[in-house]
Amino acid sequence: MEDAKDQTEAEDLKGQDAQGDQDQNQDQVQDTQDGQNENNLEDPEEPKKAEEPPAEPDWKDRYARAMADFDNFRKRTARDREDLVKFAASDVLKDILPTVDNLARALDEAKDKAEDPFVKGVKLVYDGLLKALADHGATPLDAIGEPFDANFHEALAQLPSEDVEEGHVMSEVKRGWMLHGKLLRAAQVVVSAGKKA
Repeated sequence: MEDAKDQTEAEDLKGQDAQGDQDQNQDQVQDTQDGQNENNLEDPEEPKKAEEPPAEPDWKDRYARAMADFDNFRKRTARDREDLVKFAASDVLKDILPTVDNLARALDEAKDKAEDPFVKGVKLVYDGLLKALADHGATPLDAIGEPFDANFHEALAQLPSEDVEEGHVMSEVKRGWMLHGKLLRAAQVVVSAGKKA
């Protein structure tokens, strides 16, 4: 009889323990669900932010930028076209310059025969070439007496001089030429080294 009573009490204890375990499991499940609900309550805006459509681009700003880019392109193209026309003849003009130099040397040698008809004819050809060069924008570069500038002059020698101060051009071997403000050919010059020590 006591065995039956002990057995019943043991079963009651087991039932209570099982009930306690179930209650504890339910509490844990409830806590987990509460935690999830709290998370859902804390971050309800995050999914909404992701779902919002991107802001519409500013079309006026894009249009203004595109028009400015196009205007700059148009101006640059026009400037390039003008430069192409201006400097298209540069190669031909460079090829003519040695002939101009030779005519100038011939006229320098014939100074005392200026009235000779042949010399007059050479002078007419020389003047005609100078005019044609000027019509195409080519102008001679005067270097004698100017300070030496490596951008426009090519020094062939440096010699002492009593008359020309140091660092200035004493004489020209070949004349320099400009084309529309840009160097076409550098002048070949002799530079003064100043007075002898």
